[in-house]
Amino acid sequence: MLFARRSKVLGLLLVVVILLVLTPAVWAQNKYKTLHRFESSGTAGYALMGGLVFDRSGNLYGTATDGGTNLQGTVFELIPQSSGGWAIKVLHRFTGGLDGGKPLATLIFDRVGNLYGTTQQGGDQEFGVVFKLAPNQDGSWTESVLYSFAGGRDGAVPFARLIFDQAGNLYGTTVEGGGSTNSACHNGCGTVFKLKARSDGSWTETILHSFCLLDECRDGATPFFAGLIFDQAGNLYGTTEQGGNLSQCSGSGCGVVFELTPNADGSWTENVLHRFSSVNSYRGLNPLGGLIFDGSGNLYGTAESGGAAGGGVVFQLTPTSDGRWKEKVLHTFTGWDGYLPCASLIFDHSGNLYGTTVEGGKTEEGVVFKLTPNSDGEWHETVLHAFYDRPGALPNAGVIFDGAGNLYGTTYGDDNTTFGSVFEITP
Repeated sequence: MLFARRSKVLGLLLVVVILLVLTPAVWAQNKYKTLHRFESSGTAGYALMGGLVFDRSGNLYGTATDGGTNLQGTVFELIPQSSGGWAIKVLHRFTGGLDGGKPLATLIFDRVGNLYGTTQQGGDQEFGVVFKLAPNQDGSWTESVLYSFAGGRDGAVPFARLIFDQAGNLYGTTVEGGGSTNSACHNGCGTVFKLKARSDGSWTETILHSFCLLDECRDGATPFFAGLIFDQAGNLYGTTEQGGNLSQCSGSGCGVVFELTPNADGSWTENVLHRFSSVNSYRGLNPLGGLIFDGSGNLYGTAESGGAAGGGVVFQLTPTSDGRWKEKVLHTFTGWDGYLPCASLIFDHSGNLYGTTVEGGKTEEGVVFKLTPNSDGEWHETVLHAFYDRPGALPNAGVIFDGAGNLYGTTYGDDNTTFGSVFEITP
């Protein structure tokens, strides 16, 4: 089961200290509803790793990593019904061939209603693809492959969500490829890439940065689920799970937060804003998810591990007058309040943060949480929902809001009694 379970061993003394010192999370009473439950025997797919996206009509779209007719995953749509239920429609079933296979990432729309995404497998060289799904007048959708990764310097194995710039160019990351090899990543340490449409409808790729080019991979390595974001000046920001300093975190590095700045000649320059360190492991290690900005230009994200209990943290990076960034841990996960956050966060209109953890909660199946800022600068966590065996388990992706303030997300399932679901939480 891909990334859904990670072993953890806590000493008895550490557990006792945590329970005595850390304030327990508040458990909120919210209305939880399963919109669709996926089955391993169905053709709609199962095992959801990516999140959801709404269209203008209120329909939800997502990807299933496994299942479908060819057992290579699907793209699906959920349509609300007048009866209160949701009907599922499969837009594409991947074959694992030239059209791609095993999608992990959340989808995005362009301005005219086409969907874009990535698959970690398939393509010309079986290193994954960037694809487009265009709606037809008869209600069907047609897939086209915009780029097929070759597995070398052009990158390999894209996990994360894509983004557009204002000119319609696509940007993304790959976990592997890029040309560098070392003990941390034998098939390359990943890339940041750009795809630009040509006049004939084809797309051309440009590599903006290949990771692990510096000694000790100090520029980072292996951006996992971390999609990119832009600031208002056109700079890109993201995270890598590894790199930063290969002498730490079992020789693979503890990860970084990075910025890419465009130059006049078309090249991009990387600046590492923060290197996570096993020396300060209580501040968090190994970020898997992406970043978000607040209105003041501060960055927020999650680190999968580290913290007082080893279960990860929510962190903030604030720019300082000397050009550096100051890190602050907003919340440390201890188990009952969540464990192993892998996804990006979102804000509501009041400045509260929302996210998920893959594990933790009452039955170790993950939680949806809310962080509220206090007047003293600290943040208070509320567990909105703790998952259990049926019908959902292990939320790897983040959550999104609808216009009424309801939250929507996906679960991976435990590959035993559950095989993925789409859920709604009403505050």
